[in-house]
Amino acid sequence: MSTVSIKDVAARAGVSPGTVSNTLNRPERVSPETRARVERAIRELGFVRHGSASTLRAGHSRTVGLSVLDIANPFFTDVAAGVEDIAGERGYAVILANSAESRTREDRNLLVLAEHRVRGVLITPAGEDPEPLDRLRERGINVVLLDHPAQRSDQCSVAVDHVAGGRLATSHLLDGGAERLAFVTGPLSIRQCRERQEGMRRALRTHGRRGKVTEIVMPEMNARTGQQAAEKLVSNLPDAIFCANDLLALGVLRGLIQRGVRVPEDVSLIGYDDIEFAAASAVTLSSVRQPTYQLGRIATELLLDECDNPGRHAHQQIMFQPELVIRESTR
Repeated sequence: MSTVSIKDVAARAGVSPGTVSNTLNRPERVSPETRARVERAIRELGFVRHGSASTLRAGHSRTVGLSVLDIANPFFTDVAAGVEDIAGERGYAVILANSAESRTREDRNLLVLAEHRVRGVLITPAGEDPEPLDRLRERGINVVLLDHPAQRSDQCSVAVDHVAGGRLATSHLLDGGAERLAFVTGPLSIRQCRERQEGMRRALRTHGRRGKVTEIVMPEMNARTGQQAAEKLVSNLPDAIFCANDLLALGVLRGLIQRGVRVPEDVSLIGYDDIEFAAASAVTLSSVRQPTYQLGRIATELLLDECDNPGRHAHQQIMFQPELVIRESTR
């Protein structure tokens, strides 16, 4: 069986080979009608382009990398959906990399992405060291920070004000009458955890509360470690618990219920992220909502604009405000 070429597709669609190439590589330059005709010819002929050859000719591919902290967290699943939708509309593919909150693993993943000659990388960094991202830029790979604010003006970022989110969650618990609080978090090396902690502390100062907060730092941010945190809390039960993400909160909820603790009658509980499962748990979970899908979409738009329009691109640092969502788990 002979291989179908770009010339064959062009002949079937009644366009030039250059128009077929633009449809594959720069679809925004082709009118919708012509693009539909070319795409129909591609389907009818079963054309598959030689990705590695086109990459070698152009010096880069029509792919971008997405590096996340924990792909098991539904927060990043929702973010990835926004990334995929915009990338697909613009003719790009997405390579997903999971750092598992490890700098070593992140460095390895970024090297693989560079070897694949991605046009750009969207990343929620596992640490604060800028060197790995600087190395990408030196290779001509554009970088946009995702759920992480930029520290420099020549860097695009899309983030959420997690200090404000921590204040929202804690103020809600205090307004509900809580006197003794607990904060369950993941590693404080993660910026989002530190910022939510800072927001909690600011809310305590604003409300004139000087009492000690029980802080439990878990090595991972998932339901399993949340259950382990519940074991530590139940012997000296606080009035309210703020968890740094919903997976921790759902694990704490399960651990408390297993030990006969009533939520919210005995203790109020609030999470962070407002993942889909928060509204579907046995006791629906109050949470702080982030615009996860929008984070992915807007970050991808910024990255692809920088890739496709390097001379005209204007760097932006976008900060979203979180939203308090009150459900059954808080008084």
